[in-house]
Amino acid sequence: METNTVILFSALFLIGGVMMAKFSSRLGVPALVLFIIVGMLFGSDGFGFIYFDNASLTQSLGILALVLILFDGGLQTEWRRTKAVLPISLSLATVGVLITAGIFGVAAKLFLDVTWNEALLVGAIVGSTDAAAVFAVMKGKNIKRKLQSTLEAESGSNDPMAMFLTLTLLQLAIGEESFGASLFLSFFWQMGAGLLIGILFGFAASWAMKSIDLGSNGLYPVFSIGIALFTYSMTDLVNASGLLAVYAAALVLGNTKSLPYGQTIFRFHDGIAWMMQILMFIVLGLLVFPSELFSTWIVLKGLALSFILIFIARPVAVLISSIPFKFTMKEKAFLSWAGLRGAVPIVLATFPLLEGLENSQLFFNLVFFIVMTSALFQGTTIPYIAKRLGLTGPEVHIPSHSLELVSSTTVNAEMIPYTITSSSKLIGEELSDISFPDKVLVSAIIRQDELIAPSGDTKIKVNDVLYILVENQKRSELEKVLGIRKTIGG
Repeated sequence: METNTVILFSALFLIGGVMMAKFSSRLGVPALVLFIIVGMLFGSDGFGFIYFDNASLTQSLGILALVLILFDGGLQTEWRRTKAVLPISLSLATVGVLITAGIFGVAAKLFLDVTWNEALLVGAIVGSTDAAAVFAVMKGKNIKRKLQSTLEAESGSNDPMAMFLTLTLLQLAIGEESFGASLFLSFFWQMGAGLLIGILFGFAASWAMKSIDLGSNGLYPVFSIGIALFTYSMTDLVNASGLLAVYAAALVLGNTKSLPYGQTIFRFHDGIAWMMQILMFIVLGLLVFPSELFSTWIVLKGLALSFILIFIARPVAVLISSIPFKFTMKEKAFLSWAGLRGAVPIVLATFPLLEGLENSQLFFNLVFFIVMTSALFQGTTIPYIAKRLGLTGPEVHIPSHSLELVSSTTVNAEMIPYTITSSSKLIGEELSDISFPDKVLVSAIIRQDELIAPSGDTKIKVNDVLYILVENQKRSELEKVLGIRKTIGG
């Protein structure tokens, strides 16, 4: 394709993707489904505009996209909420993935004419939930924070387990590896070193952003992208889990107090994550051939295996993984249902394709079909299931306005947003009656998408978003008044 044609299609995909993301929220359909459908329509089996069968390029783009999506997910994750559910999240991300892969592998052996190693390989590929799908579906929903934090932390940390199992079983299938103690040591190294490197890089990035005046607010988001890519590549260089390191680094950075241009960085990465989702899922749609994907054989086998995954493998994995933790049966049922599959299984399914493994095309088509089934069947019903189980919280209000103090590391103040929740002790209080520290000013209040100029007799209401100007040295005092707990980066 000519350069201008590539640019034109890229523009159409991005503009169309943004429109579909808005449209999907109204329909209740995960945006990834619409992106994939667009890719299939533009591909050789659709309108025939683009012929694309480059699995290697798809894999590289997929990993790049996952790095940036996970980084955005880590930035948006609140440590004070996540630390309470971290044990069960890690249990689901390790033991849960292993159990899911094992049960699905047994089913694949029964339904498909493949070896045990190949069956378990397919199980490993679909074993993990997907961060891109989970973050997108959960965003803005009024699902109980404990459950939402559990699912987000699980999806952000279970990719290393799935990738380790996939690559190990693939090496066994092609005869380059054998079972032994080295496999277990390799797993603990990947997880442990990946987590440690990510935390160290996160604190280093936080220190650098606070200490170095880059001179322009536009350079801070660019610097953060460099941190994400550098963290992944350096961790992968020592054969540790780069994806886990990226998520851990972003978690530290996103919970850093007084991060220069924090809101600018967060909004920038939110946009980058959406762009990566659009391009990644469209490319994945281009790679698959609908005539093969929707053949009678693939549909029948795919539906049977999807049923096993959704109604047997995932629930059993959740039940066993959550035994030591205090979760009700309704909460466990919801965690089972919300185990969405997405880009990660499809990207992992490209590894057998590149190795030329027998039945690799069959595995890719089956995994793709299962992901589509999961997104359509589970993704569209998550809010309904949560409501039926009584696991919803107060309505989430996302303000359409945002304010940020244009400052740098040389300015000793910042503008912070604070949302008044139903549990806030400030509800009903007038601003003049709140004991704010000296030199703290409530500059604006967003109420039901309207801007209010505050005065002393302005009463605080639920879902108000207060934009508060505060000197850096007064922030700790302000957080005590607001009831904010200390974060890991503070």
